[in-house]
Amino acid sequence: MLFLILSFLIFVVLACAKTVTYDWEITWVTASPGGFTRPVIGINGEWPCPTVEVDVGDRLVVHVTNSLGNQSTSLHWHGQNQRGTPYMDGTSGVAQCPIPPGSYFTYDFTVAQAGTYWYHSHNMGQFPDGLRGPLIVHDSAAPFAGKYDKELTITLSDWYHKQMPELLGSYESISNANTGGQEPVPDANLINDSINTQIPVEPGKTYLVRIINVGNFAGQAIYFDGHPFTAVEVDGVYVDASYVGSKNIRIATGQRWSFLVNTKNSTSKNFAIYTTLDVNMILPPPGYNPNQTAWLVYDKKKPLPPAPTFSTFDFFDDMSLVPSDHQPLLEPVTHQIKMDTGWANMNGVSRATINNSTYLTQKVPSLYTALTVPSRYTSNPLIYGHVNPYVIKSGDIVEIILNNINPLHNNLHPWHLHGHSFQVLQRSDPNTGAFTNYSNNIAQFPLKRDTIMVNINSHVVIRFRADNPGVWLFHCHIEWHIEAGLVATIIEAPDLLTGMRPPSDHIKACEKYPMKWEGNAAGDVRRPLDNLNGSVRTVPRVMNG
Repeated sequence: MLFLILSFLIFVVLACAKTVTYDWEITWVTASPGGFTRPVIGINGEWPCPTVEVDVGDRLVVHVTNSLGNQSTSLHWHGQNQRGTPYMDGTSGVAQCPIPPGSYFTYDFTVAQAGTYWYHSHNMGQFPDGLRGPLIVHDSAAPFAGKYDKELTITLSDWYHKQMPELLGSYESISNANTGGQEPVPDANLINDSINTQIPVEPGKTYLVRIINVGNFAGQAIYFDGHPFTAVEVDGVYVDASYVGSKNIRIATGQRWSFLVNTKNSTSKNFAIYTTLDVNMILPPPGYNPNQTAWLVYDKKKPLPPAPTFSTFDFFDDMSLVPSDHQPLLEPVTHQIKMDTGWANMNGVSRATINNSTYLTQKVPSLYTALTVPSRYTSNPLIYGHVNPYVIKSGDIVEIILNNINPLHNNLHPWHLHGHSFQVLQRSDPNTGAFTNYSNNIAQFPLKRDTIMVNINSHVVIRFRADNPGVWLFHCHIEWHIEAGLVATIIEAPDLLTGMRPPSDHIKACEKYPMKWEGNAAGDVRRPLDNLNGSVRTVPRVMNG
């Protein structure tokens, strides 16, 4: 009977699915977020970039024209697993070649997961210059459907006055490596890509509030004065309704939360929304202000109150959340991967490492290597080059133990996995060291999400089932650290990718860029294991981003 019910629901979703099409020209736009005027990357001459809204099961088609003139680009659909369409993941050098100026490119995939997502450039540290926006996937069958009256989407973001190429050139310079490799400190903190944001609300309503951290670097704390939260979703995963109350929410870059919030019955006053950048991550100079205030506005004629002040923060623990599907702990583990992260000076440049190896983009996108070399070679990690490759088999229960231990350059790191949500078995407290054994309180139904913050001098243990053939990145979602090489490549069931081919316009983008689209990491099709001459193996002495 359960099978028949599920089959009927799937049929209903497919029968109601539609095609949602966007035509986007990616261009430079002049904007003044935070009161400082600068060029930003917008869409169709506007910025902030548009919110994409679809229903679960819809086909999403986005035609992209790169009119930037001086930069290549791409679009990653953060959190969408791209099941069956790994070449639509939007990761330059992995799932596609960069889209060169003057070129056209189409993303076309079924939106199979409901919830709160976002899209952003995944090309050469570009998205902090503005190329990002919300992707909202509605679901009439969500556990909280019918329990709210209206929706709000709120984005949080650190912001820089200088453009990313200049900032990356400084960050990846020899002189910065010689002084500790410090990341640039954000110039501003934005709410909905602005400061002093006012959000109109109606009294006596229940709102579904979606919050997305679309920033580059810093995690954020957020608090709604006088309006307790009830959490119902994280990173596209429905959770049993969990009362947050007046605790602060901590949200890392790349993470999303959804809450039910009841508004007041009276319009007698307005209420502040408080956010602050995590100063433990950014190490700001004296006098730096990490805070930003927005307001829930019941009556625009009433005054806007000051934000509340905090001497300490009482954070809600996302590890206490229970996924609504009550998926038990995945076991037994059939493939365990241990990753020790660190930093090293390589050829004069500060680089991030996983097991003493830094990620270097190769001459052929890694997915294209899996699609174009003879199948007998695809499970050999050597053919993919210096991309920190880990090959896993279909059906594996994969466990990743990630140790964030590096006394020379220690920080919190928000780790994001493409192609999957994962169970979080344990996340140790700060300064508790590397993994030695499992804790005694692993949840029966562990938290699931696709981005997890790893504390300083600590570790995290995650698991997922290998059921989505493709080539997926696992990386820190701080853009500085991605460009520094804090990235691994999960090559999942490459034997099941045989016969898949990238769309013709994707191949044309490679030819125009130009970038090879066939063969091993060096572009050799006939001898993928024997000839890796020409693959990228060393860090250039001067990095320009």
